[in-house]
Amino acid sequence: MRIYDLNKDDDSEDDDIRHFGDVEKDPDEESDTDEDDGNKKKVREALWFILYIAIIVAVAFIIVKFIGQRTVVSGRSMENTLSDGDNLIMDKITYRIGNPKRFDIVIFPDPSDPSEFFIKRVIGLPGETVRIGSDGTIYINGKKLTESYGKEVINNPGLAASPITLGKDEYFVLGDNRNDSLDSRFPEVGPIKGDEILGRAVFRIYPFNHMKGLVPKR
Repeated sequence: MRIYDLNKDDDSEDDDIRHFGDVEKDPDEESDTDEDDGNKKKVREALWFILYIAIIVAVAFIIVKFIGQRTVVSGRSMENTLSDGDNLIMDKITYRIGNPKRFDIVIFPDPSDPSEFFIKRVIGLPGETVRIGSDGTIYINGKKLTESYGKEVINNPGLAASPITLGKDEYFVLGDNRNDSLDSRFPEVGPIKGDEILGRAVFRIYPFNHMKGLVPKR
């Protein structure tokens, strides 16, 4: 009778099975996997970058279209308040929820050339009657208007030498440089409609040494 060492044979079999199951990975396959992961990461980063740029462009568009934008003064009609070359921030949202107020500085298209724009100060409001006396005094509904924005006394009342009654949505505007301004006193401009006003100047950002707010104190 022969006696077999069963434990030894089992261990040997287990070793064979174990060694058979331990399959080594192909280095080339590992390299391909790492490369695929790297490519996917690059694609994700590119997509996030494109999304980031798209969001920035969308936000900038919304700000410029509906909220505010930079505008540059051209000419001397608003001296001494504003000078040629001044850079301003124009608020475009306030008049979407409210109306222009007296002494606001507003921007609107040139009636004769909509590609150009005027910047003037609101003097008369809808429904009011405006007149400018021969001495340059401004009257609103027969009462003298107290203001100190004019650079000098008005020499030419223009159309306002006779009373001008403004319509429901009309505004009478003047440049602060009263004797060097094309404004509501003249037929080329006349009273302007509220829906023609693009926005109001709220801040001068350049020149840096003349930065200041432009919204009148009430």
